[in-house]
Amino acid sequence: MRFTAGGSSTRSWQPKPTADTTDLRFWLTWRVAVCALWVLCCVAAAAYLIWRHEGPRAHRRPGAAKQDTARRRPDGLLYDDEAWRPCLRDIHPAWLLAYRLVSFFVLFSLLIVIVISDGGNIFYYYTQWTFILVTVYFGLATTLSIYGCSKFAACNAVAAMSDAEQGPYAVHGAAPKPIVDGEDDGTREVAGFWGYLLQIIYQTNAGAVMLTDCVFWFIIFPFLTVKDYSMNFLLIGMHSVNAVFLLGEASLNSLRFPWFRIAYFFLYTALYVVFQWIVHASTPTWWPYPFLDLSSNLAPLW
Repeated sequence: MRFTAGGSSTRSWQPKPTADTTDLRFWLTWRVAVCALWVLCCVAAAAYLIWRHEGPRAHRRPGAAKQDTARRRPDGLLYDDEAWRPCLRDIHPAWLLAYRLVSFFVLFSLLIVIVISDGGNIFYYYTQWTFILVTVYFGLATTLSIYGCSKFAACNAVAAMSDAEQGPYAVHGAAPKPIVDGEDDGTREVAGFWGYLLQIIYQTNAGAVMLTDCVFWFIIFPFLTVKDYSMNFLLIGMHSVNAVFLLGEASLNSLRFPWFRIAYFFLYTALYVVFQWIVHASTPTWWPYPFLDLSSNLAPLW
């Protein structure tokens, strides 16, 4: 990722290597040990939260809090229709499908343009990791919305056929009661693998997009402004479009936001850090972000 300065195509900003990271002595320092301990603790805490709360049977595990499951659903439970139903039941699922399809098309097109423009080295950055993950989310969400719309249409067809068979003497009071969020009459289908994967990616994106955009606009952008570096449309779009589409998605969908799933964001971030360590142990190269540089005595503070 390069930031052009003063409209000149020859002047650009790019980090430079600060130490020989392929040397074993670089990794046998107290700074690396402390940073590794920080990452390991975060991974362990995230794994515990997931084990404790994830899934429809999490409340049965040892140490789980007692709760009246008839009145309050487990935090880790996700129903199948929540992956494709809008937040308001009066809104047809096709509207959510249309929004997800447009979002996926715009993000995927922008991603292709970025790869063509900057090459494959853009995947070295956490921002691009997150942008790809948001694109994957909308692709999967679009697929599940297509499935949901077909299921919704089939249910409506069955209901219409039932009404036609009962004729004008049908008892209107026998219609199924709408399910209020948090309640379960025992007939709702629990989400499968793809539904849970959508929920996990959704909450991972929430933390990752907030982190990348806040770091860029509040830390990196002021630095580039002071240094008189200009930014192109692709760079600005990469740090804004994904957040806009994700906020719109959050206002339309029915996905819940149990806070324990922020653990997936910590695992995702830890994976990126470990990826950077492996790359730097293999080849001497620059750090994409200054705060990841393990040669600094302040490295453990990040």
